[in-house]
Amino acid sequence: MGTARIAGAAEVFIQLPASATGLDGQLRDASISVKTVEEEGVTTQDILAAARADYARMVGALYEVGRYGGVVSIKVDGREAADISPLATPSQIRQIVIQVQPGPLFRFSTTRIAPIAPETELPEGFRPGATAYSAVVGEAVDASVETWRNRGHAKVAIADQRITANHAGARLSAEITLAPGPRLTFGDLVVTRQGAVRPDRIRDIAGLPTGKVYSPEEVRKASRRLRRTGAFSSVVLEDAENIGPGNTLDINATLADAKPRRFGFGAEISSLEGLTLSGFWLHRNLLGGAERLRIEGEVSGIGGDSGGMDYIFSTRFDRPATFNPDTDLYLSARAQELDEPDFRERSIRVGGGFLHRFSDELTGEIGVAYQFTDINDDLGSRTLEHFLLPASLEYDTRDVELNAKKGVYANLELTPFVGLDNDSLGARLYFDARQYLTFGKTDGLTFATRAQFGSVSGAGIAQVPPDMLFYSGGAGTVRGQSYKDLAVNLGPGLRIGGRSFAAVSAELRARVKDKWSVVGFADAGFVGRDSFWDNGSSHYGAGVGVRYDTGLGPIRVDLATPLGSNAGENVELYIGIGQAF
Repeated sequence: MGTARIAGAAEVFIQLPASATGLDGQLRDASISVKTVEEEGVTTQDILAAARADYARMVGALYEVGRYGGVVSIKVDGREAADISPLATPSQIRQIVIQVQPGPLFRFSTTRIAPIAPETELPEGFRPGATAYSAVVGEAVDASVETWRNRGHAKVAIADQRITANHAGARLSAEITLAPGPRLTFGDLVVTRQGAVRPDRIRDIAGLPTGKVYSPEEVRKASRRLRRTGAFSSVVLEDAENIGPGNTLDINATLADAKPRRFGFGAEISSLEGLTLSGFWLHRNLLGGAERLRIEGEVSGIGGDSGGMDYIFSTRFDRPATFNPDTDLYLSARAQELDEPDFRERSIRVGGGFLHRFSDELTGEIGVAYQFTDINDDLGSRTLEHFLLPASLEYDTRDVELNAKKGVYANLELTPFVGLDNDSLGARLYFDARQYLTFGKTDGLTFATRAQFGSVSGAGIAQVPPDMLFYSGGAGTVRGQSYKDLAVNLGPGLRIGGRSFAAVSAELRARVKDKWSVVGFADAGFVGRDSFWDNGSSHYGAGVGVRYDTGLGPIRVDLATPLGSNAGENVELYIGIGQAF
């Protein structure tokens, strides 16, 4: 006999033969009575209704485990629940006893689905002699229907089904006849209501392949394209009820507009680098075609010892579905002033290009840009003008961007450039790769690693803006080391960024209680004078931290120290939102 669940004076018991006690948990999970008596404020009428509903629930639960000859009795204070009139509900219910005789375990005698589409993969358990789980029958039908739909038969239906239980031999026969219907091609995307985004742009963005053979995957792709614009709070694409002329099938789009404007902010503080404040304003449907305009700014180095304050202001305009549904046009502009320990740089960059999504995980960008830079560093004062061809590839399978527990992130950037004022020719390469592995439970122990590589080739150091060269040290590279502590020494008191760079980081993150986690980490960085990761120097750092998960992203607090002869002498504090990487 199962253990009782008590709510007030009502108790629920499930009684099984000793040979079938392993079914107790499944039957208890299926019981509405068990759930009802646990609720507050329930009446005896509620409890009686739940008991009467449990006949079908118990039988269904038995079918799921391959038992089709079961007998169920449900007694409410000794009376069969089915015999109690709903109009004569007892004033008090003390006990519900659910008695279940599961009966024998049935096996399949016949398993047939016809006609079946080529390449249909039926469940392994849907075969004569296998245990006749009812769910397996459903899985086999779903697989057959989905295969027909994938081959263009969108209106495939069940024409007939014969499920016969032979109680004498404990055998179940399952015979299902399908009606595939005609092979269909896509008709139009029909926008069912007018919203803020123009219907012609909705069709362009969705990219439904009108005239091509129907495919559920193409419908899913169209849905994803519409969702990723951010212009819609809800996207539902459904097959039209009726087949159109020439065996075409329209797709109905039901869309709800999202709020067009959005803003956000961020903050991060370091004991050495000071406070960084950032914010953005976003419009998600600027011209009525789901165009995005994002304006953002950042001020860093506030109250820090890393030079003066840095200012960055940028804007970017994106137009989805330019040339094809997976290619966006972008225009961008950026103005910045960097007051760093080793240089002061003011620059303006304007450009544009295209973003293409090869898949849900892989995205690429290519564009052109012009940059003017005014520089004051240890090489002197100068101005540079460059024509750039920025290109990038991004691969991202992380489960959560700000607090990843599994997946991979990789970003490759290649920027060839030509000096318009000095005829220099070169390229900047940067690669950032991260991997996340979680052991045990989903929120258990997470091992996160990161590797960064960079190189500037072709042009000399004086012909490249300092911001395109590489430094190491601080929150983004080696925690515990001073901000941009590692560079190329040109002589006594003279430094500049390197033409090669590498950094590796590892973190072990462990949840300790509720939303709290602890972290241990180690970082290493290298900066070289030349392009090929030699003729340089390295430094190291390590530390510990805590995280508090806010739901939007963890609040991060890290303490780090350099490794080496001065280990433990200096300790740096970092506070921010989101994991370090």
